[in-house]
Amino acid sequence: MPTPEHALPYDALLICSFGGPNRPADVMPFLRNVVDGRGIPDERLAEVAEHYLHFGGRSPINEQNLALRSAIEAEFAARGVRLPVLWSNRNWHPYTVDVLRDAVAFGARRILVLVTSAYASYSGSRQYREHLAAAVAELGEDVQIDILRPFFNSPGFVQANQDAIGEALTALPDAHVVYVTHSIPNTMQDASAVTGPGYAEQHEDVRAVIDDRLGTSGRSSLAYCSRSGDPRTPWLEPDVNDHLAALRDAGVRNVIVAPIGFISDHMEVAFDLDTEAAETAAELGLGFARAGSASDRAPFIAGLVDMVLERAARERGEDVVAPVVGSLPAFADVAPPNSCRARHDVVTGVPVLAGFED
Repeated sequence: MPTPEHALPYDALLICSFGGPNRPADVMPFLRNVVDGRGIPDERLAEVAEHYLHFGGRSPINEQNLALRSAIEAEFAARGVRLPVLWSNRNWHPYTVDVLRDAVAFGARRILVLVTSAYASYSGSRQYREHLAAAVAELGEDVQIDILRPFFNSPGFVQANQDAIGEALTALPDAHVVYVTHSIPNTMQDASAVTGPGYAEQHEDVRAVIDDRLGTSGRSSLAYCSRSGDPRTPWLEPDVNDHLAALRDAGVRNVIVAPIGFISDHMEVAFDLDTEAAETAAELGLGFARAGSASDRAPFIAGLVDMVLERAARERGEDVVAPVVGSLPAFADVAPPNSCRARHDVVTGVPVLAGFED
């Protein structure tokens, strides 16, 4: 059984997530935090607020992050690893700077961060690195923050999604599997591919692995959800609802929607898939099932703990290989400068934990 030293040099693991409201009164303040600095009027935010109010003004993401923290704590305990697990958000309570302040007060000086996004893009990775850099600067304390690499092709994450899709296939064995992720602007997709495999390519690699294992090659596809912003700005397509219509027109009769772009069933899954996509499928006369997410499935949690211990070992100078599945390599522990900008041709000079832009 591992000893506590297996987590050294880290004093804590921080789960850093997007955040979400806990009650109706939180919804608009939360959305203003999300779009801070972009000049988006409240009238436009009110449209998004309806998604949250549809579920009583409470996002499921906070409870899901607490469940993730509990599952990781249990896996640590089972392996004899003593490492506190913390949780913070970018856009709502508990805010990252407050959690870091408490951690430092209790003696933490080096913290490993698990960002709750499996894929590398501006919104999924770099924006968190900017957020963490700003939190450390505001904190003004001597603390070092490291970040776990994007884990889309880690064995545990892929296995958890494969298991969820396999379960859905027992109900609809002849279904077409629609892998779904959050859409991003085309410019962000282009920027994600400057220093490594792009955002869309990362998802396609996961799809290929799962299709090969489940025998669904030739009857699966990748679609996108949660598009927002100026409708004149090109985003990754097809939208999942448009795609369902195209599949019906092509003769497909049953579909399984698999949210491989999300680690848990938060608002984008609950509204965009469980509500809107399900309604679209019903209107089209399609048989519909939604696969679960990685969530707190055992392979995913064990894989995350494996990654924590691997990273700790490498930081201690040990030669530890990062296992992956699929055709793409493991991403670097430290993201290269200029990776995953919002636009590849715009240099903002915003500090990130990997350093300033060139």
